[in-house]
Amino acid sequence: MEINNKIYNEDCLVTMSKMEDNYIDLTITSPPYDELRTYNGYSFKFEDVAKELYRVTKNGGVVVWVVGDATINGSESGTSFRQALFFKEIGFNLHDTMIYQKANFSNPSINRYHQIFEYMFIFCKGSPKTFNPIKDRLNITQGGSIGKNTTRQKDGSLKVNTKRTNDKYGMRYNIWRMKTVGQENMGKSLPHPAMFPMQLVKDHIISWSNEGDLVYDPFIGSGTTAIVSINLGRNYIGSDISKEYCDIAEQRVKELL
Repeated sequence: MEINNKIYNEDCLVTMSKMEDNYIDLTITSPPYDELRTYNGYSFKFEDVAKELYRVTKNGGVVVWVVGDATINGSESGTSFRQALFFKEIGFNLHDTMIYQKANFSNPSINRYHQIFEYMFIFCKGSPKTFNPIKDRLNITQGGSIGKNTTRQKDGSLKVNTKRTNDKYGMRYNIWRMKTVGQENMGKSLPHPAMFPMQLVKDHIISWSNEGDLVYDPFIGSGTTAIVSINLGRNYIGSDISKEYCDIAEQRVKELL
């Protein structure tokens, strides 16, 4: 049964049960966490979802898990860290801990610094089979000799790295500062309470997959992952338990095609 390039109005566990082992090249998603949004009243079984993601992910495949923490009774929940550790327990490597730095904030804080980021955990089943680094960071010392590039050794000594680059642009860092989806849409009303920024999805799909690969979003919401996958020549599968959001996603895909 052909299940690719479709959006399924069902629990993602049902969708993944239709998949063979080692099926998905890349998963990118932002799950509902800490009840920061109601998502039409739906919730999910995190540990079951994580285990199924491990099963359906190809060897060398990547899961991009974008998540944050609520502040409850004066303390951040730590949900993000607990989830990251569980992914490691079931076999994933924590390949990178990245930061999505928002270009603004929506809820000013009174007794702590303003919250402007979410974690982007990069989990891999083994070592990534694909990495297409985005190079858009200006090299201020390209070909130059300002300072010394050193690496600290285990014994505390410094090893001088003499290699210099002549490239104008280098690989970006793992903190990505991007517009929020509200800024991308110029303040227009949004069909989903926590949509992905289009650019964030695009850059991760470019980084961790190639044309023709299969991208999955188990909480696809308004369909941004599907839209970007189509634009970049990838196949996609999406799941969402909310019919309202699936209808929105399917309409957006239909308008694109």
